[in-house]
Amino acid sequence: MSKTVVINAHGGSDALCLEDRVVGDPGPGEIRIAHRACGLNFIDVYQRSGLYPMTLPHALGMEGAGIVEAIGDGVTHLKVGDRAAYAAQPPGSYCEARVMPAAQVCPLPDEISFEEGAAMMLKGLTVQYLFHRTTPLKKGDTVLFHAAAGGVGLIACQWARSEGITLIGTAGSDEKCQLALDHGAAHCINYRTENFLDKVRELTNGEGVDVVMDSVGADTFEGSLDSLKPLGMLITFGNASGPVPPFNLGLLGPKGSLKITRPSVFTHIAKHQDCQDMAHHLFSKVVSGDVKINIGQTFPLDRIKDAHDALEGRQTVGSTIITL
Repeated sequence: MSKTVVINAHGGSDALCLEDRVVGDPGPGEIRIAHRACGLNFIDVYQRSGLYPMTLPHALGMEGAGIVEAIGDGVTHLKVGDRAAYAAQPPGSYCEARVMPAAQVCPLPDEISFEEGAAMMLKGLTVQYLFHRTTPLKKGDTVLFHAAAGGVGLIACQWARSEGITLIGTAGSDEKCQLALDHGAAHCINYRTENFLDKVRELTNGEGVDVVMDSVGADTFEGSLDSLKPLGMLITFGNASGPVPPFNLGLLGPKGSLKITRPSVFTHIAKHQDCQDMAHHLFSKVVSGDVKINIGQTFPLDRIKDAHDALEGRQTVGSTIITL
């Protein structure tokens, strides 16, 4: 049996239920993994609330780390006893153990702890595709990154610094801004006390930035577009403040022939080898010391409601993990 967090109806954090579920044996192309820790992400909130509807009842959680207990036929990149970590569909990582598809499960280097593995996979693979698979970025380019003190943001700050890219962050307090600066942001704007668009224009001598990476959504969308230089790219990859309202794409022309995309990490990691290559790149950044994983909060599995409340209330910094 495995203690597992499920939802039987979409709603607030009260919808989260802890149940005992039977864990079977893996079939072809599957593994069984015993978790040591799992990660908390905004996509979990979107799925729980119904913004991203799911067939119910359903387990939650998109990333985890632990020990491979069993493998099914056809799995060749993992063996029993391996340390492993993943960000993968379908949801279900909020549990002690599970059977799941093996393709997106990655061997975890000994130098990276289970806690770091659980805290970094979805967020780190997101940063990898933002900087290397979405639009060309090179040394000397400038990026505006919203929520720079969050789990994705602190990885992005360090990643940008390691690539010679100037990152301008935004965050909701002076303390969070300092955290982003400490992790490699060139500048960080407290959006509660300053207009981020005005400050971006000031910092770039009126030119704007090459790319905006925006996981906030509705609250920042228009300002993000107006922060771009001509031919710039807006990557909108989350909806922390709610979904972006319908938008007239015809406005992108007069605003400077701008580009906009709405990617998902799960598209980028859908192919086994792409996922493994992206994870290898991420692991190399962490093992080399270019990126350090900031675990700001830890909750036990039976306090999953408190973890969701803290994330939604913007009371977290860095990554949040659930321990087992």
